[in-house]
Amino acid sequence: MNNITGVYTAIVTPFSARGELDGDALRQQVKRQKQAGNNIFCNGTNGEFFMLSEQEKIQVTEICLEAAGDDTGVMSHVGEISTRDTIRLGKQIEKLGVRAVSVITPWFAALRPQELIAHFRAVADALTVPVYLYNIPARTGNTLTPDVVRVLADHPNIKGIKDSAGSYESLHGFHEVSQQFADFDVLTGPDSLIYRGFTEGSAGCISGIANIIPAQVNAVYHHLQENQPAAAEAVQADINKIRTDLYSIAFSPAVVKKAVNMLGFNVGESRYPVEFTQDDTQKILTVIKEFNLRG
Repeated sequence: MNNITGVYTAIVTPFSARGELDGDALRQQVKRQKQAGNNIFCNGTNGEFFMLSEQEKIQVTEICLEAAGDDTGVMSHVGEISTRDTIRLGKQIEKLGVRAVSVITPWFAALRPQELIAHFRAVADALTVPVYLYNIPARTGNTLTPDVVRVLADHPNIKGIKDSAGSYESLHGFHEVSQQFADFDVLTGPDSLIYRGFTEGSAGCISGIANIIPAQVNAVYHHLQENQPAAAEAVQADINKIRTDLYSIAFSPAVVKKAVNMLGFNVGESRYPVEFTQDDTQKILTVIKEFNLRG
């Protein structure tokens, strides 16, 4: 049985004033998410995986597992630009005891469908930990279509897809694939589609904005589990407003980290080359005050 269900927070990776991995701050953030009832997805876009060394990715995963304990799921992203590097990292990560790994499409190189299929099959063949595809074409330049995913869903070790394409149409296409395979699930990536994803078949969501509002994101899932769709939809409306206001300021993962800092948690500066102006900071503060956001 696949056990990636519910809310997984795409946890930020804290850095010290010297720009090094801050393990204590990461433990604090994992425990904060755990208190809200959320699981952990590490080394993703919000975790700045593009900016982490292989050893740092392993350390991040180790710390998350330690802080999460046995009752909180940890999923780690292991996708690299080459099949060989993805397998090498994946083999190291799976030994740590994560519940699953995600694998992004290779970036920069434009790949044909058969090349994407070969890449993911090779990774899934090489690993024993459950593998989830990760679709985020705006960042990678490569798109996983439902037709490609339908072929991959038949692999015994490919258990689902994290779809961060950003549209309902994309998510819906993967839900249709999921309905054809008993052991293949969809994880909603866009924060704007958490409610809709759960109501239409997603097993879980992986949320970046949960770094800022962990309880609210968990509430969408919790209300739906208790058959309270109106309450869940109302929380989703607030999430959408917060998301729209914040994500319009700058590259969203950097904004998320800045907001977490402004809530009173020292997670350090982003390694993404994003510089916040005084006006940017004021806009974030306005959102924090408008929605009475608290750490």
